[in-house]
Amino acid sequence: MDEHYVYIVECADGTLYTGYAKDVKARIAKHNTGNGAKYTRNRRPVRLMHSEVYKTKSEALKREHEIKRLTRHQKLALIRRDASETIYHRHATR
Repeated sequence: MDEHYVYIVECADGTLYTGYAKDVKARIAKHNTGNGAKYTRNRRPVRLMHSEVYKTKSEALKREHEIKRLTRHQKLALIRRDASETIYHRHATR
């Protein structure tokens, strides 16, 4: 079964970019070589801040649209929440 990802990267200028990919690592590498989205070409390097996985492309694209409509403040809250859940999960599974 395919996996579809929505991700948020932080660009070198501090801005946030949201995108869709089937392979997040490859997509980030593309952004960082200047072959990614037009927005990120002059804002390299980018750093992955958040990602979500979905079973269908349709679900992922819907979520990408939702995230793109969020304010910067809301995106940062989403990133912080993701980071705290990851830290909690890491400690809870030890």
